[in-house]
Amino acid sequence: MAYYYLAAQLPYLVYGQQSPMSSQAFRALCVHALSARDAALLDGCSLDPEYGADQEKSYAEPPSSTSSRFINEWRVWERTLRLNLARYRTQKGDNGASIEPPDSPADAALAAKAAFALESPLEAELFIDQARWNAIEALQGLDSFSVNTIYAYLLKLLLMERRAVFKVEEGFAEYKGLYDAILASASKGVEK
Repeated sequence: MAYYYLAAQLPYLVYGQQSPMSSQAFRALCVHALSARDAALLDGCSLDPEYGADQEKSYAEPPSSTSSRFINEWRVWERTLRLNLARYRTQKGDNGASIEPPDSPADAALAAKAAFALESPLEAELFIDQARWNAIEALQGLDSFSVNTIYAYLLKLLLMERRAVFKVEEGFAEYKGLYDAILASASKGVEK
């Protein structure tokens, strides 16, 4: 089903920029514009592959299937990324999963490898989110008015919200560093 009016009114999203709306506001907008079947699948759009309440997040089993090819492929991509990240953490000596990660989709496996090679955890997280953004765009397809465009938009908003949290953490880390430097300088002045 095509959603010409909804898709045409959405502001263009650019990775790294501020989100024009919250994911909750977008979901509220979509509930009235999408068919009941397509709106029900909005809950399947998550940065974490969906698992049943009785399953642990081991990612041992592939994610549950939905009626949306886009959501299914996204879940497979994210699961592959997470399992490959877990493999690299295990090789480094961290506690991690012992599940053999899939090699496909290859871009997810390569993103995990490249992110793990980065020294800064923040840089690695930003790299992973950029890889996620690129995967979402690739999976979305070329039909700008399909339901896949709507699902992709929601996932991109979720990524933008996630990135906004990193900016808060960056600012707090900078503040903490400056505060510690001031305290160190003050304590040296008192000792004299």
